[in-house]
Amino acid sequence: MTLFVLLAFTGCYRPTPYPEIVGVPKSLMSETRIVGRSVEHRPIECLVLGEGKDVTLILATIHGNEPAGTPLVQNLREHLQRYPRLLQGRRVVLLPVANPDGLAHNRRHNARGIDLNRNFATANRINSPTSGYRALSEPEARVIEQLIRQYAPDRIVSIHQPLACIDYDGPAQLLAQRCAQHCNLPVKKLGARPGSLGSYAGLRLGIPIITLELPGRASRLNRQSLWQRYGAVLIAAIVYPDSVTLIEGFKKHFLN
Repeated sequence: MTLFVLLAFTGCYRPTPYPEIVGVPKSLMSETRIVGRSVEHRPIECLVLGEGKDVTLILATIHGNEPAGTPLVQNLREHLQRYPRLLQGRRVVLLPVANPDGLAHNRRHNARGIDLNRNFATANRINSPTSGYRALSEPEARVIEQLIRQYAPDRIVSIHQPLACIDYDGPAQLLAQRCAQHCNLPVKKLGARPGSLGSYAGLRLGIPIITLELPGRASRLNRQSLWQRYGAVLIAAIVYPDSVTLIEGFKKHFLN
């Protein structure tokens, strides 16, 4: 039965880099819930895995025309459910689609034409028609802010396109460098944008946050290819600053 499950997941048998746990404890199971609604009343879903004290928040598609992060986060969820050893002592909060209206319409902004990644309460914020005339004016941005306050993450990963680098804000340089070891994206300090999530979490709250900027062409990759190229980056962020042994095992058995 175990062999059959592995075949269904990978297409062929490969030794596992960390053993599966049979009869997963309830504390390591996932919880999915609707945490808000978009301007056009689409549900915003959050998935919480594990109950450990070390918390990682990972979100994708805050810009609706940068969709490659969503299947990447979905693959991460499946991997963590299959190998819950990675969740021991940890909690992972996933927001696969932060801007569901933008995704539905294939546009950067939400349904009111607001750039959600300029809508946070920051010292460098600029009120405007595209960033909102007040901070957190948009329901989607408020969901993200509420998740940060509820779960108090130790680190945040926000997945974007198309700049092909790993940016960071706040005390996250070492985290960015660790993640860059597991992909072909360089670390680049792009600077905190006015009203951005990086400015809010990294500068105002002091939470290490990296922006995983995938290439624009990543949207044309299938889920398997995305996972092979960038899955190890997300695993590295989750287990940081622990030993890279788990990451090397992951890359050896799943990315070749």
